[in-house]
Amino acid sequence: MVKLVCWNIAGQTRKEVWNELWTMNADVALLQEVKRFPSKLPESVSIDPYPLHEPWNKELLDRWPAIVKLTDRVKVEWFKRVFPISELGIDEFGGSGIGLATAAKVICVDKKVNPFIALSMYARWIRPHKTTKSKWRVGYTDGSAHRILSDLSTFIGDQDPSTHRILAAGDLNICFDGLDDNPNDLPERTRSVFERFNVLGLELVGPRYPHGRKANPTPKSFQQTQKMYLHLRCTRNPRMRNFN
Repeated sequence: MVKLVCWNIAGQTRKEVWNELWTMNADVALLQEVKRFPSKLPESVSIDPYPLHEPWNKELLDRWPAIVKLTDRVKVEWFKRVFPISELGIDEFGGSGIGLATAAKVICVDKKVNPFIALSMYARWIRPHKTTKSKWRVGYTDGSAHRILSDLSTFIGDQDPSTHRILAAGDLNICFDGLDDNPNDLPERTRSVFERFNVLGLELVGPRYPHGRKANPTPKSFQQTQKMYLHLRCTRNPRMRNFN
């Protein structure tokens, strides 16, 4: 079993944040909004050998997704982020949007778990073009999520979902199934994101109540349903997951 933690650290650089991560007993961390890594790392910890901003201009953004190896129970082979082209090198991952995703291959040292692709995702807010004269204050995130889906599709080479082993986790800044009572949530567009995940054979495995923490406060759209889905907006709290 490989234990993973997913955490949007919101650009924090305090020692306490990183020390909490080092002591979680997780094997791999899928992080979002990382500004920079500490200068000193525990002996078992390894970080992406490529600059987090590549292939983008680092002056355009100061927070990036990242994947971190936390223990010696696993090996991690990071993919170099490049601009998407029709055919990528075996060690490359094409990113069509700045600061949206990064990927790595995770290998269990004792071979009890087959190797798999791990993907850290962050769906950034995008504002509508000025010609729209939109009143949306922060914009939308489904566009970023769809870019991520397009990029991770490179790891899918068959219609049979059993042929690929992918664990994608992160902060999509949307609610599962959309919020019909909140037009700003763009529920139809939100649903299109999760429908596309399903089409690709990627199943939502959590967290969702009662097998995960209940959303509090609970969005009105979820209060009448038998299953309460966890609000997928960023909570700044880490979430742990095992992968078999």
